Amino acid sequence: MSETTPAEAPAPRRNASAEQDWTRVLSIQRPHPNLLKLYVLMALASTVAFPIVFVPLYFRYHTLRYRFDDEGVRASWGILFRREVLLTYRRIQDIHVSRNIVERWLGIGRVEIQTASGGSSSELALEGMSDHEAVRDYLYTRMRGARGEPAATAPRAGDGGAVPAGGEDEAVALLREIRAELEGARRALEAREREA
Repeated sequence: MSETTPAEAPAPRRNASAEQDWTRVLSIQRPHPNLLKLYVLMALASTVAFPIVFVPLYFRYHTLRYRFDDEGVRASWGILFRREVLLTYRRIQDIHVSRNIVERWLGIGRVEIQTASGGSSSELALEGMSDHEAVRDYLYTRMRGARGEPAATAPRAGDGGAVPAGGEDEAVALLREIRAELEGARRALEAREREA
């Protein structure tokens, strides 16, 4: 049984608790220790194959690292076959929080990040997140620019300060320029048709 909650974009939050949530999210570098307990339970479910299943999961847990920065979210794991994934906030298309019954019991969740790569599975799954909802909200805020409010802010990794989501003013001005040029071109075409 798995509970998958499609994440809806949160309303922009500007209070002190939101700043504190973002600080907690930016400080996440390792999964919660309960992820190792989940891996042990998964390996125990395989009965006879316990050592074969548990050893890779054990090394995955001990090498799993996360990093949230200005560019995007990074994850890396592995000893023999090292894997590193960087997803920029611009590439993120959808975010889901997924928790099965054991994960709910352990108080952790998995944040699944999807891109427009065409696959049905997630591009990156942040496993062992105890603050899975705060991580989801942070990613949505960075991905969507706090739903288009020009005064909305999102903290930067490292300085703890706020960055205005103000790139939209430039985009609106550019779109107005394009509209004006298209209207001028349309008028010129209509004038030519009348003359002909």
